[in-house]
Amino acid sequence: MKNPDIVKRMSVAKNETTGRTDSGMEHFGYRESLARSIGAFGSFAAGVSYISILTGTFQLFYFGFGTAGPAYLWSWPMVLVGQLAVALCFMELSAKYPVAGSVYNWSKLLGSRLVGWSSGWLMLTASIVTLSAVVLALQLNLPRLWSGFQIVGDGTGPYDFATNAVILGTVLIVFTTVVNALGVRWMAMINSAGVFVELIAACLIALFLALNIRRGPEVFFSIKGYGAHEGWSYLGDFLVASLASGYVMYGFDTASSLGEETHAPRRTAPHAILRAILASFVIGGAILVFAVMAAPDLHDPKIGSGSGGLQYIVEQVMWGPLGKIFLVCIVVAVTVCSLAVHTAAIRLAFAMARDNALPFGERLARVNTETQTPIVPAVVIGVIAEAILVLNIGQPKIFTVLTSIAVIMIYLAYLMVTGPMLKRRLEGRWPPADLAAGGYFTMGRWGFLVNVIAVLWGAGMALNLAWPREAVYGTPWYNTWGAFVYIAVILGAGLGWYAVKGCHHIGTLAAHAAPAPDAG
Repeated sequence: MKNPDIVKRMSVAKNETTGRTDSGMEHFGYRESLARSIGAFGSFAAGVSYISILTGTFQLFYFGFGTAGPAYLWSWPMVLVGQLAVALCFMELSAKYPVAGSVYNWSKLLGSRLVGWSSGWLMLTASIVTLSAVVLALQLNLPRLWSGFQIVGDGTGPYDFATNAVILGTVLIVFTTVVNALGVRWMAMINSAGVFVELIAACLIALFLALNIRRGPEVFFSIKGYGAHEGWSYLGDFLVASLASGYVMYGFDTASSLGEETHAPRRTAPHAILRAILASFVIGGAILVFAVMAAPDLHDPKIGSGSGGLQYIVEQVMWGPLGKIFLVCIVVAVTVCSLAVHTAAIRLAFAMARDNALPFGERLARVNTETQTPIVPAVVIGVIAEAILVLNIGQPKIFTVLTSIAVIMIYLAYLMVTGPMLKRRLEGRWPPADLAAGGYFTMGRWGFLVNVIAVLWGAGMALNLAWPREAVYGTPWYNTWGAFVYIAVILGAGLGWYAVKGCHHIGTLAAHAAPAPDAG
């Protein structure tokens, strides 16, 4: 007779090696259908590349600085505190349920089928718009490297900039579609290599900026001459500028959304989430702080304009070809960020489709037998993202509104996880006893406080992002109030389909349902 303790230890070893027996999928009734080929660094890289230190900071620095000056950087640690609370909640969930389309499945399990579907729909539409927004960052960098990348005109025409951005963005979306269609192994390899380059480049950029500082940290305590207002009215400028930080530090849940393709996911995913958000905060914050301290002239209007920004400071400070080299690294960061956003959107679409919770669910949930990846969602999401790009040509302000709203919808989707989770804590139904007993991540006695902070933060930041401001969203009124108008239209259209058709046939597709346990 076998010793029970030995059998238990062998079982745990097998779980940690394969990640299959202890995958967490048994709670949803899904069968294993995706290839497990992502390791610890690949999981971490997925979260980092979605946050993308270089993409977010270089794309949005001009907005924060131009609105509130150097003091806007206090929003960076503020956002970290709020998002870290959300991340800790997600770490507990990923230690229990590391499953594809994590936000959708978590809110479905913690809340209800309707809450889960609503969060999934908001997250999916937001991810597609986010993909369209991220690829536009190529226009901010490639023409600086070589004028030949300005394919349309010379950049001075009224639509040269926007049209060229669409062309460059379309090429990148085609690339991310092909890579995702080839399989998660190729995606993980390219993404990990790109993140490695991004992290090294980000650290070197921070170092070079630090070696060229011209002013002390007192600049971050001065609001005179930088924002449109001074005194208490500066608070309004600060809240607007905080959008620049709020737009960057999200997407860490990608590490858990790839849980079905990760080895030992219940241990790997929580660590990857924490490392991704902390690494992004430290390295991204260092770049922002040293850039302000190293800029030759902080009152140069180009620093606060879309044509200048952080890239402009780096080009001024870096000597010789270094500025160009670092711009190449930013292009790499934009590429892997786009790849990660596309990958996360595919996993979410697949997760909802295998529950028959999307139109044409059976086709979207079909996994290619050779690549072991859902190809149809990769193509469909790529096509939709390219169609959205076209809006940027003639209506760039509407596109700005849509990308801002995409971030708000992601915050709302997160709230649909942390809210039901808090309710379960109050009812004494969370955390599950097997987390601590199995040595998995749990917040212990701090869980309730952290969960409360996560809920308050999510609601407060979503309201701040959505607040109607002409300076951010422009006019007419449906753009100023765009967060409420467009989200109502997107969510209303989705709920209309759900009420008429979706709720009547939602359920795990037979092809993805786990086999019934053997009676023997």
